[in-house]
Amino acid sequence: MKPFISALFSVGALMALVGAVLFITPWKEYAPYIYTIGAGFVALAQINTPLQAQSKILKRLRVQQIFGAIALVLTGAFMFFTHSNEWIACLTIAAVLELYTAFRIPQEEEKAKEK
Repeated sequence: MKPFISALFSVGALMALVGAVLFITPWKEYAPYIYTIGAGFVALAQINTPLQAQSKILKRLRVQQIFGAIALVLTGAFMFFTHSNEWIACLTIAAVLELYTAFRIPQEEEKAKEK
């Protein structure tokens, strides 16, 4: 199941990137669909990824990671229902959360293995 989750995440991340970039092109009407499907794939992959250790810090980081994934999907909703660029603020928040947890979770898992 691990290769499936990894592939789902990779395809979803690529679709989300393409959808965000398409928003500034003449094919703007397709961007929310592509982005939202990709963000959904990323969220599914992150929610179904198991944690290696169960410390309080890892649980907190995991909640932040899932909140970032939900914010990615919420960005897709903003792309559909707002008429300006409000979705960029939500995407920025999601990106900061995802970037932070992408570095901190492996670091904390290594600390937990050393103990």
